[in-house]
Amino acid sequence: MDNFRNAAKAFIIQDGKVLILKRCADNPHKPGAWDIPGGRLELGEDPFAGLTRETKEEIGCEIEIVMPISVHHFVRDDGQKITLTIYWCKFLGGKIKLSEEHTEYRWVPLDEAPLQLSKFFQPTFANLKRINLS
Repeated sequence: MDNFRNAAKAFIIQDGKVLILKRCADNPHKPGAWDIPGGRLELGEDPFAGLTRETKEEIGCEIEIVMPISVHHFVRDDGQKITLTIYWCKFLGGKIKLSEEHTEYRWVPLDEAPLQLSKFFQPTFANLKRINLS
């Protein structure tokens, strides 16, 4: 059971842009890659509470979780099996203060973000196109 975890990530969208973070070079999973906020949940943790916690830890700001937009199942580079739910979220403001897990952040226009993030996120972008983001 220790080799399986649930995870949650936030597509934080504001003014037609999505927030992306660059993983630090010594990250054990996809070092140096551009990603979105979020991560693994504690065992038994509510996904909304976990995503709110992870986002606060990683960027120092609050979000509003709007709705889930995609679910992915994969195995991390270290062999851990993950079920990941990605949520559409709204940024509630504040000054972004990155944790030690990330080195940079960018607000990227939604139409450019697929070029910055890995192909792993392509189904999420396809789902976003079907949703009214107002």
